[in-house]
Amino acid sequence: MSDKFIIRFVAVVTIFVIVVVIVLNRHIIPGPAVAPSFTPYLPMLNAVLNATCTLLLLASLYYIKQGNVAVHKRLNIITFCLSSLFLVSYILFHYLMRNEIYYGDIDGDSKLSDAELDAAGVLRTIYRIILYPHIVLAAAVLPLILMSFHRGLQMQVEKHRKLVHWAFPIWLYVTASGVVVYLMIRPYYHF
Repeated sequence: MSDKFIIRFVAVVTIFVIVVVIVLNRHIIPGPAVAPSFTPYLPMLNAVLNATCTLLLLASLYYIKQGNVAVHKRLNIITFCLSSLFLVSYILFHYLMRNEIYYGDIDGDSKLSDAELDAAGVLRTIYRIILYPHIVLAAAVLPLILMSFHRGLQMQVEKHRKLVHWAFPIWLYVTASGVVVYLMIRPYYHF
């Protein structure tokens, strides 16, 4: 496959994923009237997948620094698969769950009263400081991951290294901050 084809494929996949996430977050596509019973478990599954990916990324870095390309490659394939599973689970959750979830929404009415905002205090600001870069970087890192994955599988080592220089720290931040975001928002899930 030519580089031109791969770049176009990565662009199409990235745009598709971003559009799907935006459409689901804006509730443009109506979900079911009643969410299936497994729906409340999806955010925890996503956090576990993110935590696992964080550890696998760190292990992958360790093994490539040791010169063990085979283990590095296996770990990255596993991480890629788990991140793909995360993406499916994330999209499924946002399709099934129709209530807005806000940090500080104690009563679960999808609105923040002055009392709720006061109770959330500075932690709401900290949550948003972590969340917003998480969202932006999650979208930005997708094409970097796809391209670096392709370059690595094709053993285009120098091109892979150049991409990973950016992709690795961003992907690591996204997976680790995803766990933090979950732990912070979890008390405000009202299933």
